[in-house]
Amino acid sequence: MEKCWSHVFLLLTIFFFPQLLPQSHSSSDYRRHPPRPLIFTPHDLSKADPQQVHISLVGRDHMRVSWITEDKSVRSMVEYGKRPGRYNAAATGENTSYHYFFYSSGKIHHVKIGPLDPGTTYYYRCGGLGPEFSFKTPPSTFPIEFAVVGDLGQTEWTASTLAHVNQTDYDVFLLPGDLSYADTQQPLWDSFGRLVEPYASRRPWMVTEGNHEIEIFPIIYPHGFKAYNERWPMPYEESGSTSNLYYSFDVVGTHIVMLGSYADFDAQSAQYKWLQADLAKVDRKVTPWLVVLLHAPWYNTNTAHQGEGESMRKAMEEMLYKARVDVVYAGHVHAYERFTRVYDNKADPCGPVYVTIGDGGNREGLALS
Repeated sequence: MEKCWSHVFLLLTIFFFPQLLPQSHSSSDYRRHPPRPLIFTPHDLSKADPQQVHISLVGRDHMRVSWITEDKSVRSMVEYGKRPGRYNAAATGENTSYHYFFYSSGKIHHVKIGPLDPGTTYYYRCGGLGPEFSFKTPPSTFPIEFAVVGDLGQTEWTASTLAHVNQTDYDVFLLPGDLSYADTQQPLWDSFGRLVEPYASRRPWMVTEGNHEIEIFPIIYPHGFKAYNERWPMPYEESGSTSNLYYSFDVVGTHIVMLGSYADFDAQSAQYKWLQADLAKVDRKVTPWLVVLLHAPWYNTNTAHQGEGESMRKAMEEMLYKARVDVVYAGHVHAYERFTRVYDNKADPCGPVYVTIGDGGNREGLALS
């Protein structure tokens, strides 16, 4: 068997599971906490003020700033600098909006800023008015710290999870699907954006889609992902992808692949061919860590969602194995579970470690078994 990759760098990954009881409890004593109430976060500022501000990585040294205004006349412009209130750079971008039945979104702004220095705090203002925000760029060298949270939602458990995350000085937030749990109720997308703004405006959030982002309605909205694609654009074009549902990016010695569980993945699909090309370009001397995120887990011992990722596993697992992927994170199952290194349903020292991290705070509660 080909010798496995070995790495001398430490990848710090944070898991937050506030709902789980200590492992010392026996299974007979285990009592899962029930779901907690939904938090609806209102917008209390003016129609011109930015809301739902969040940032994401674009390339090696740029950041995309996204926000929404109810006032359609606000410019898609970001002013930024390294000192509070002192903006020595500015960039303009694009804007969009969408309709979903009787719902009309606000003006959705996306502005790419940079080049930015690594490990640096920047202060910025959106649209030329409103409050000042700040973010810190990832470092240029190891160590780097990721926060990985799946199936986030917007409940009291969500608030607890985000509060735990906020106690650390992490660099990048990774979310393997199921963001707002709006499920066609578009005002919940707005509420979610406001809830996460204090966190997502300070560190880059890199996300991929889950089943709750689909929002298909036959004939009228047959393709789905309308709100997700308009509100949360990721750097898919920069990675050679043709879809916002799957992409990759590099950050501090780590190549991260965000796969789409709800995009076609068979051997003739665009996603499959893109993944082949993407993995072929990975240089382990430059990015010694290779990490994959997707929504529906390929390995799962819970009854919940059993087997739902099996077709994708059969189609793509061999590619990940040959590329010597280090770890695969998934959501969907509302529980935490970690497997030993595995390939084709057998323990294998050269296979990835599979981790399910779907207990971020969704409204449906934890998996029963």
